[in-house]
Amino acid sequence: MPLTPKGAATRQRIVEGAAEQIREHGVFGARLEDVMARTATSKSQLFHYFPGGKDDLLLAVARYEADRVIEDQQPELGALTSWGAWWQWRDKLLARYRAQGANCPLHTALAQLGRATDAARTVTCELLAQWQRQLAAGIRHLQADGATDPRLDADREAAALVAGIQGGVLILMATGTTTHLEAALDSGLARLRGPAADRAGLAGS
Repeated sequence: MPLTPKGAATRQRIVEGAAEQIREHGVFGARLEDVMARTATSKSQLFHYFPGGKDDLLLAVARYEADRVIEDQQPELGALTSWGAWWQWRDKLLARYRAQGANCPLHTALAQLGRATDAARTVTCELLAQWQRQLAAGIRHLQADGATDPRLDADREAAALVAGIQGGVLILMATGTTTHLEAALDSGLARLRGPAADRAGLAGS
C-alpha cells in the first residue's frame, strides 16, 4: 500500500537520521535505539516502515546514499558537453570524496548487508548503471563535437572510468588519501582527450 505524504516524510526522516548516525558513528554505532532517539520515532513506527528491522533500514540507507552519489555530482555530471565541463565534474567529484574522507556510508551499509545479497547487488547495479549512462552520454557528446576519438566505445570507456573511481574510493577508505582516486580520474580523462582533443586545442581546457 502506498504511503501517505505524512508517512513518506516520516520514513524519509528515519532514513536520513540513520544515514547521519552511520556517518558519525559507523554502522556498529547505528543501533536502532540510537536512530529512534535521533529521529524522535517509536519502535512501533520504525518497524512499521522497516518490518525487517536493521537490515531493511540499512538497505533504505544504501539506496539513499546511492542516490546522493549521483546527486552530489550534479549539475556537472548531467552536462558533460565540453572539456571544461568534464574538468569541473572531475574537481567536484574529488571535492566530494575529500570532504567525505574515509567514512563512506554507502560502502558501510552495503558491507553490513553483505555484498552478495540480491538486495545489495541491486542497489550497487542501479548506481553503477546510472553513473555509467551519464558518463557515456558525455563521451558521445564529445565524439559528436570531434573532441575525442569517434572510434572509442563510449559505454566501455564510461565503465572503465567508474571502475577507476570506485577503486580509488576503496583505497581512500583504507588510507585516507585521494591520490589514487585522482590518478584514476586523470588517467581516464587523458585517455579520452587523446590526439583528437589535442588537435582541437581542448586538452586541459
